[in-house]
Amino acid sequence: MERRIFFRDFRLRVSIGIHDFEKEGPQTVVVNVDLGLAPADKAHGDRIGNVLNYDVVHDGIMALAGSRHFNLQETLVDAILDLCLAQPGVIEARVSTEKPDVYKDCRVGYEAARRK
Repeated sequence: MERRIFFRDFRLRVSIGIHDFEKEGPQTVVVNVDLGLAPADKAHGDRIGNVLNYDVVHDGIMALAGSRHFNLQETLVDAILDLCLAQPGVIEARVSTEKPDVYKDCRVGYEAARRK
């Protein structure tokens, strides 16, 4: 059985960008995360201790987003991938970021995936 946990359209304020105007303050970044989980070695029994607590991932991404200035979306995505793959039971992760306010006619983003 394949198991996944995902976060869709996670909107964060992040200090990100290489341009001077981007360094003046945080901008909106939309994050999407898809986590592939290892096969369960035991039934979850309706207990949080037997599954990935996605609060840890959510709160970790929020803390990471506010931790420093990121020049590149690529750097932010790599840091989120590291966080996700450090969680027990996560065997693969796909992360994308979008900066919806950079251009008026489109959203620009970056996506990467990694396996343990």
